[in-house]
Amino acid sequence: MTITAAPCVNDGCLMVRGKVVLTHVPTNIILSPGISGAAFLGSTSPIPTSRHVFTLGILEGYKHQCLYRFKIWWMIPGYGKSGSEIPLETQLLLLEIKEESVVEDDDSSGPPTPTTFYVLFLPVLDGDFRTSLQGTPANELQFCAESGDANVQNSQILEPVFINSGDNPFELIKNSIKILEKHKGTFRHIENKKIPAHSDWFGWCTWDAFYTEVNSQGIKEGLQSFSDGGCSPRYLIIDDGWQDTVNEFQKEGEPLIEGTQFATRLVDIKENSKFKSSESDAWCNNLHEFINMIKGKYGLKYVYVWHALTGYWGGVLPSSETMKKYNPKIVYPIQSPGNIGNLRDIIPDSLEKYGVGIIDPQKIFDFYNDLHSYLSSNGVDGVKVDAQNFIETLGSGFGGRVLLTRRYQQALEQSTSRNFKDNNLICCMSHNSDSIYSWKTSAVARASEDFMPREPTFQTLHIASVAFNSLLLGEIVVPDWDMFHSKHDTAEFHGIARAIGGCAVYVSDKPGNHDFEILRKLVLPDGSVLRAKHAGRPTRDCLFRDPVMDGKSLLKIWNLNKLSGVVGVFNCQGAGSWPLKRHAKHTFGHFRQR
Repeated sequence: MTITAAPCVNDGCLMVRGKVVLTHVPTNIILSPGISGAAFLGSTSPIPTSRHVFTLGILEGYKHQCLYRFKIWWMIPGYGKSGSEIPLETQLLLLEIKEESVVEDDDSSGPPTPTTFYVLFLPVLDGDFRTSLQGTPANELQFCAESGDANVQNSQILEPVFINSGDNPFELIKNSIKILEKHKGTFRHIENKKIPAHSDWFGWCTWDAFYTEVNSQGIKEGLQSFSDGGCSPRYLIIDDGWQDTVNEFQKEGEPLIEGTQFATRLVDIKENSKFKSSESDAWCNNLHEFINMIKGKYGLKYVYVWHALTGYWGGVLPSSETMKKYNPKIVYPIQSPGNIGNLRDIIPDSLEKYGVGIIDPQKIFDFYNDLHSYLSSNGVDGVKVDAQNFIETLGSGFGGRVLLTRRYQQALEQSTSRNFKDNNLICCMSHNSDSIYSWKTSAVARASEDFMPREPTFQTLHIASVAFNSLLLGEIVVPDWDMFHSKHDTAEFHGIARAIGGCAVYVSDKPGNHDFEILRKLVLPDGSVLRAKHAGRPTRDCLFRDPVMDGKSLLKIWNLNKLSGVVGVFNCQGAGSWPLKRHAKHTFGHFRQR
């Protein structure tokens, strides 16, 4: 038998480099050779439908590391040795395979020495269908392909799962993403994108400092506090709380009904009254004057503002006079079985009841362009766009989740390119493959669940999840490690991780609550940061070890800078556990701490 690197199916076995990777491969599985020794796995069905689950074969005997969505917004890593340990919504699967090699020296003796290669499975987009992997108790490896619209059906999915192999796991993932970039044409590799300039400067985000109570006076006080300490941010993110919104389900004087807060809808693209003139804020007549003032006084280079992909958490208000031109309507999300099968999230669960004001996909560019041009004219330099994955639940009646996501992502990228310089866009809550494989210009995305300052067991999970998620995300975007607090029990832990992460460095300190000793270790006197060249990722010897729950493994993160390499070593054991379904009562991350 001739041994080739390219995957092939022989006698019901998926073979890679002469090693059996999957057994009991069904006859309806189709292997389509790709380029550079890679291939696609697909399948056919006698019945067209909008959701298929196909078994690829039995997976046993190899260590694996996977990235899966534990809830709708975010991925975390998983580890195991069989198909039964592969969760629903897996979006990357990496196998470690040992093979024996004989030393070629004729005079040598002794047994063959083991060498290692790696096999990568990437479930991707195939036409109007989006794919994920999952395992069964019988160690079957399956792929699920779904359109998200009962009227978008197919009986064959020919290129849903990409498979490739290599000796270096990092080069394997990189080369595979580059192959898919050319073959699919729906996204671009990070090397072909413009990196937003804010990434190389120290920043401040208003979220933890004020939450939705953010106002112009508080921002001014915060910037002054940094200035007094001699470490001023050069970019600012005005997070949730600046927009003009309404909650139709909250009556004045009555207690909040849990879940209705997520149905708050956008009324206007302009700022709310907190950023307009008042007797106490005579120096701030509007957003334009406020931004000009803080840029001039505090040396800010970039000011970003926050908004959701749908405008706000509950979308836009259809009855608003300023929103009617975008043809919005209330729709009700439909969650995929994969998301429901892992951990449910309160936001989509609530909006199933209260609905979302979604803009007509044919009008979404007009909405973004109006919003962003208004912001740009008022001195805003970029946007952080949150809650992006939610659009996957709204595809019914709009051609499905993949088509709707792509329309929104394309409109968002076109608008930000038109209205802001330097590709100033940060994507957030966007760990579905629908979005990841639709990012043509988006170059920065959050790599993990939020930093949760009040959750002591979350801190180690945050570092570990970002590092592992960066294996995939780091080939498409610059992973954003999120803000942290400079004055916090874990500040040094988080600061070291940002120093090696190849990411922006920003905090969300309350005014007057800073540790400038830590900040000066991260930030140069001019406000710049020494960002590493690549996404910080686990070292090769850590890839198949659980640094959070196996009780023994340290997490090592590596990166390169202009002159040398660097490795950071973190002890993430003993503080928390991954939010598996059996740990649902202890999930790491509530919806934004309010």
